[in-house]
Amino acid sequence: MSKAVRIHAHGGPEVLTYEDVDVGRPGPGQALVRHTAIGLNFLDTYYRSGLYPAPAGLPLIPGSEAAGVVVELGEGVDWLSKGDRVAYVTALGAYSDERIVPADRLVKIPQGISDEQAAAMMLKGMTAEYLLRRTYRVQPGDTILCHAAAGGVGLILGQWAKHLGATVIGTASSAEKVALAKAHGYDHVIDYREQDFVAQVKELTGGRLCEVVYDSVGKDTFPGSLDCLRPRGMFVSFGQSSGPIPPFNMALLSQKGSLYATRPTLFTYTATREDLEASASALFDVVAKGAVDIKINQRYALKDVADAHRDLESRRTTGATILVP
Repeated sequence: MSKAVRIHAHGGPEVLTYEDVDVGRPGPGQALVRHTAIGLNFLDTYYRSGLYPAPAGLPLIPGSEAAGVVVELGEGVDWLSKGDRVAYVTALGAYSDERIVPADRLVKIPQGISDEQAAAMMLKGMTAEYLLRRTYRVQPGDTILCHAAAGGVGLILGQWAKHLGATVIGTASSAEKVALAKAHGYDHVIDYREQDFVAQVKELTGGRLCEVVYDSVGKDTFPGSLDCLRPRGMFVSFGQSSGPIPPFNMALLSQKGSLYATRPTLFTYTATREDLEASASALFDVVAKGAVDIKINQRYALKDVADAHRDLESRRTTGATILVP
């Protein structure tokens, strides 16, 4: 019998239960994957708390990304083989020893990239990819601001943006996190608990401000993020770790300089097989070249996932965290 973490009722980390599950066998177009590493993301806490509704209701198995080995293939899957190392990002179900995955959502892990790296970077790294290359296409000479610079997405985004030739400004919540972000591509990092990040951005840019702001914090950084944008700049809200942004009048965007605002998700940007492969390939390429370094800063046994959630929500983690089955 395989093991998985299930949620039977929404709530705090205590609702995460480690229990036996019957995985079954793969059907047509599916693959059975034995996990070797599972990624931990703030998104997981949204499904646990009920902030994001589970598509199929409760109980649910949380988790959006993992890496592992193909154990068995269903009918019609001829581009994978047993023993292939694969990784994926899906909506739910990764907190498990094994699971059945639609084969068209799997990507092969290339040589030179470990299973742990793949599990830790698929969601965060492909998020950084679409943010930097498709939501707003960062160009050499651009100045960008990224909140939560020492977080999982933030550390990847900072390195990748620097590789693209941007001036990269970040915010973080402690001196330790400021130092970590500075070691990962950021030209300037603002401790927003000690400094007014809007005033600091204005000073750092000589009043020119930023082409784009990437904001995964939400309530605590809005509408200050808008004040960091130059006219016709883009506000990209891709998370809400401090709570959701309150409803606002769209006229605010015109008042602050004819701004653009968007709320993208990875699953839209990787909906087609072509987009998924292109995004993963771009990520694997910058990691293989050494432009982006993926470091695992925390590891927890899958059975101890409640501790991982507590540390994540208390902002005691930095960068990438994995769960080990």
